Amino acid sequence: MCVPARNEEERLPRLLRALAEQDVEGSVPVAICINNTTDASTEVVAAVGERYRGRLLLSVDVMEFPPDLAHAGSARASALAAGGKRVVPADGVLITTDADARPPANWVSANLAAIAAGADIVGGRLVLDEGERIPPGIAASRELWDRYWIAVRAIEDEIDPCPWDPPPRHGDHTGGSLAITCEIYRRSGGVPLMASGEDRALVEAAIVAGGRLVHPLDVWTRVSARLDGRATHGMAETMRRMSDAASGGAAEMVPALRHWRERAKWRRETRQAICSASRLIAAEHALPPMPHDAVLAEIDWVGASGSDAGTIR
Repeated sequence: MCVPARNEEERLPRLLRALAEQDVEGSVPVAICINNTTDASTEVVAAVGERYRGRLLLSVDVMEFPPDLAHAGSARASALAAGGKRVVPADGVLITTDADARPPANWVSANLAAIAAGADIVGGRLVLDEGERIPPGIAASRELWDRYWIAVRAIEDEIDPCPWDPPPRHGDHTGGSLAITCEIYRRSGGVPLMASGEDRALVEAAIVAGGRLVHPLDVWTRVSARLDGRATHGMAETMRRMSDAASGGAAEMVPALRHWRERAKWRRETRQAICSASRLIAAEHALPPMPHDAVLAEIDWVGASGSDAGTIR
């Protein structure tokens, strides 16, 4: 397990307790990169490590990155590099999460089962931590977003299915829950040193390197609904946007589902024409962004995978 952490003295004990309670046998190796921290995260981790001595094999690196590198990319890269030194590259697996996560007891075993079944990269679904207070507006918005993404996945699975990532599946593959084999991690070039989006960039590089990405429903973790996150454009920023929209009564605008149908058709046809993961990813990045022309709360979910998907009531 590889964890970047910055000023997380309150949340790290919960994560480490959850890792100690995993249903795997033996010791659980955990590499933590505490970076640019001004609180007592280091001391807290040491104390928790004593509590779970023998169960958690903790490796802690305390880093002070220069201002231009003091971001999620540097921290996650350092955590994964530290984890990579502790496993056998030929069959090792690196699993990364965030310091404010609280995975269920089968999180590690579910990730390893997906790898054993043939996956190289495993995305875990992110759910809001029910142990924290979730403002009603955020809860309602999250429920709508969940329904939206289920409809998007249905469209993709109908038009451009992936043979090794069959439905039912979710669509998350972020640093909150991401497993990758050491072999594919090495071939991908590792985590890019980006201020944000380093996790998705890693996944794309891993796919280009030949990795098979899967999204099994039994791989998931709880994440915080806090509004004061550490990463630029991270989960907290999404929660803050939902909160602002809910409190201000603003409509949340999304691409109508018909745009996802068009994109899935384009992806299928382009894949057949170019037969290259790197060229397909580059071509998709070059497309103009989808218009946000539908109100999330007014999407007609009936027949979402049909040709009229995305019509507005």
